[in-house]
Amino acid sequence: MVTTPSKPITLEEFLAMPETKPASEYIDGKIIQKPMPKGKHSTIQAELIISLNSSLKPQKIARAFPELRCTFGGRSTVPDVTVFTWDRIPRDDDGAIADSFQAAPDWTIEILSPDQSHTRVTKNILHCLDNGTQLGWLIDPSEQSIFAYYPKQQPAFFEDANDVLPVPDFAKSFQLTLGNLFGWLLE
Repeated sequence: MVTTPSKPITLEEFLAMPETKPASEYIDGKIIQKPMPKGKHSTIQAELIISLNSSLKPQKIARAFPELRCTFGGRSTVPDVTVFTWDRIPRDDDGAIADSFQAAPDWTIEILSPDQSHTRVTKNILHCLDNGTQLGWLIDPSEQSIFAYYPKQQPAFFEDANDVLPVPDFAKSFQLTLGNLFGWLLE
């Protein structure tokens, strides 16, 4: 749902507003509320975060976050899954993970909901890539396919269950096939 305020608001004013459930994003001066995740979306998101973190977190390579607000490049978005390399995770003075992430993730992952605009989600991925993200995935549960987006390169499309999905260089220890990913929906 797109909300156009009666008077334009700034990014700073948006960030001062209370959070909504589901989350709202600030894109090009508009407030856009994300759709409420449903079963397929939630299952893929949860299993993917568990798998990524079990592979990347113990060695302090990277960490995956669900629904993390990232504010950069004049936008404030909440990708379904963000992955930050260990050295780029914002920290408080005491070493704890910070609340505010003012940078593009190293890897952004979106899971398309049935009532979500493919174009709007793709634009969010491209915005991330324009601001330093190494890889973006757009997972489409209804088509059981994935688009992989790279900086300054043509996207790749994966639809075969045996396809090994691409990962950023820092995540080479993580391997997942399309069949494994969509297999989570059958468990």
